[in-house]
Amino acid sequence: MTARLDGFAFPPRRPAERLGVAVVSELVELIVTGQLDAGQLLPPEGPLSEHFGVSRTVIRESVKRLEEKGLVVVSQGRGTQVARVGSWNMLDPVVLSALIDNDESLGVLDELTIVRGSLEAAMAGTLASRRTPEELTRVEHALAVMREIRHESDSFRQADVVFHFTVMELSGNRLAENICKRLYRRAMESSRFHGMTYESAFESTLDEHARVVDAIARQDVAAAERAMRDHIVTSWQRRRLAGPGGGPAG
Repeated sequence: MTARLDGFAFPPRRPAERLGVAVVSELVELIVTGQLDAGQLLPPEGPLSEHFGVSRTVIRESVKRLEEKGLVVVSQGRGTQVARVGSWNMLDPVVLSALIDNDESLGVLDELTIVRGSLEAAMAGTLASRRTPEELTRVEHALAVMREIRHESDSFRQADVVFHFTVMELSGNRLAENICKRLYRRAMESSRFHGMTYESAFESTLDEHARVVDAIARQDVAAAERAMRDHIVTSWQRRRLAGPGGGPAG
């Protein structure tokens, strides 16, 4: 049954796992989906405590977690206000998962692809500029593994991830690597990100990865950046246009 608190209709309560985690998860989803708008005040501790069936202490701690994630602003005498989108910590696992899981328009995944494409392109270029023979061998081996297991969707997808993570790690850019891995891992959990198997999916994915490896081998920085960015963006566009399903992640 839907409960109303201070004019806001909360959806029916879900079974609690760990109390605080369940409270934070539900409130994050309400904010991310716009059911609680920017500038709106959360109901007081008492009504929230009653709605969630938890103590005021749990509510207080949950609000602190929301504040740490940049989702709310707590003001003395004013209450707890939902923050503007620009203040959210979108790399927070809970926030990022909620954004992707509720991304009906695929706009979040579009933005994620642009950010990931730019960062991975920079890392591929850095690797191309100063790669050692041993590092090139590692990248070539990651591509060879993908070639060996083509047409085996799950294994191919994992090998694809290993290829990208190898380039990230060898680039030496720890900040870009950390951000990209967070984005990539969360996106991989979404069926929307995988899209649908399209014709020649394995071949096109291998060809695009091969262009990245070739540029790194030739130490052509611009070509490595272009090949990686083009692969990530075009791979997503093919899957995105195809709709839900399960093709190579790219």
